[in-house]
Amino acid sequence: MFDSREFAAMKTNAVFVNIGRGSLVDHHALAGALQRGEIGSAGLDVTEPEPLPRDHPLLSLDNVIITPHRGSATMKCRMRMIHTAVKNIQAALNDEPMPSEITS
Repeated sequence: MFDSREFAAMKTNAVFVNIGRGSLVDHHALAGALQRGEIGSAGLDVTEPEPLPRDHPLLSLDNVIITPHRGSATMKCRMRMIHTAVKNIQAALNDEPMPSEITS
C-alpha cells in the first residue's frame, strides 16, 4: 500500500504512476504529498473508488492526470489480448496447458 510514508520517502521530482489497482494507494495521502511538494506529479489510470468523488482533492490539482481506466485501450494491446485468449482456448480444447495459465 502506498501511503504517506512511501510518498515522503520519494524524491520531490518523482512521478507516481498507478495503472494497476486503485486500492493499492491512499489517495488522500497522495493528494497531500502532491500539495506539499513531496512528489512532483502523478498519473492515475485507476482509483479507489472509481470514479473519485467530484470533491476529491486529486481532481483539482494541476500536477495530476487521471484517465478513466482505459490504459489498455490501444489496438496493439487489444490484439495481444485476443491472441492470448485464442491460444488459451486452443490449448484447453486440446487438453494442453494454457500458455498464460496461473497456478499457485
